[in-house]
Amino acid sequence: MFSAALSGFALSLSLILAIGAQNSFVIRQGLLNQHVLAVVLFCSIADMALICLGALGLGQLLAPIFDLYSQWLFGLAALWLAVYGILRFRDGLRMNAKTDLDGANLCQPAQASLTQTLSVLAVLTFANPHVYLDTVILLGSLSVPYKGSDKLAFVCGASAASLSFFGVLGFGARRFSHYMTSPRAWQVIDFATAFVMLMFAGLESFFYFARMQQDL
Repeated sequence: MFSAALSGFALSLSLILAIGAQNSFVIRQGLLNQHVLAVVLFCSIADMALICLGALGLGQLLAPIFDLYSQWLFGLAALWLAVYGILRFRDGLRMNAKTDLDGANLCQPAQASLTQTLSVLAVLTFANPHVYLDTVILLGSLSVPYKGSDKLAFVCGASAASLSFFGVLGFGARRFSHYMTSPRAWQVIDFATAFVMLMFAGLESFFYFARMQQDL
């Protein structure tokens, strides 16, 4: 049982460890010190739900459907990531120093509401085809050899990895939020976020055209 949990933890962590659009958003929210707990919980709960669906066998049902519509999923993901990346790039260009009466820089980006923040995060999470490949299909397939309590331990281990990772990412970034007191720092963050989003938009576009070539 312990080995199943450890296996689930390690496999899940290896899949979410790489920096991506969702991870970049979590880091940005941590640096902004805005809705960090809600963002961490949303990402973790979303992963837990998808991992559970995969362990219940939904991955085997979704695999042929995903294969059929993956071209359009990659295309939509590329479009959304490109739009979000352009918005972040625009914010970086617009970032100017604002000084209060004491001469302190009031350069932190405007605070978005919790609803706005979670709406953007939901799109970044669920519009990404790779999240279903990694959680529902891949982790779901890897959980097949486990039965009963071992399968439950595998799912718990995989879910714990997600919660641990996003917790460290979000609250770790928040520890550095007090350093983000200059417009130059936020320009760097916005440009870096834009770069990551546009890079992944290009990657999703590659998958889109690759699938299109296969269908010809």
